[in-house]
Amino acid sequence: MSLADQAYLIIRDKLIMLDIRPNEAIVESELAAGLGLGRTPVREALKRLEADRLVISFPRRGTFATGVDVADLRHISQIRVNLEPVAARTAAENATSAMRTHLLELADQTEALEIDTIDRHELMRWDLRVHRAIYQAAGNPHLEDVLIRYDNLATRIFCLFLDRLTVVAHHVGEHTALLRTIAEGDGDAAAAIALAHVTGFEEAVRSVV
Repeated sequence: MSLADQAYLIIRDKLIMLDIRPNEAIVESELAAGLGLGRTPVREALKRLEADRLVISFPRRGTFATGVDVADLRHISQIRVNLEPVAARTAAENATSAMRTHLLELADQTEALEIDTIDRHELMRWDLRVHRAIYQAAGNPHLEDVLIRYDNLATRIFCLFLDRLTVVAHHVGEHTALLRTIAEGDGDAAAAIALAHVTGFEEAVRSVV
């Protein structure tokens, strides 16, 4: 993995988990020093993150973390309620044997999590990990790219209200059934669970806004 790729993954995580706060100024030299990396890989990473809508650059003003606008939730959810079921169904129908084994392992690990005692930000990282595994299992790189982008944006919104949400553990726990259903090859059931999961996410956020 290149230094630029490393910088991209680390900074992306900081943006998604709000370690870099919405609208916060990003100083390349300070960020590079904090990561122990040069400014060039950090600059390349920020360009990619701008395409992901996680940072925004302004001439003569600099680079900032994008704001988190709850009004965007409706637009993000419109995409996810249509594409998450497609990814789940496609994964159920097309996943390789090795990937099905991996999904079952993730299901077992999810079920074994002591959800009520784990830090909520770590739960959200687990949520991201599970979704990415499902997107990869679908075997469509274009669908995977789109869903990763919008899952990242949705997670930022979730993290903004994390302390007020009471459904985080339940939300993450829902992955167990979804992963097993995909691994078993039941496309219809997987799509239905994925739809309910995404819809439940939006309803949970709206209940505390």
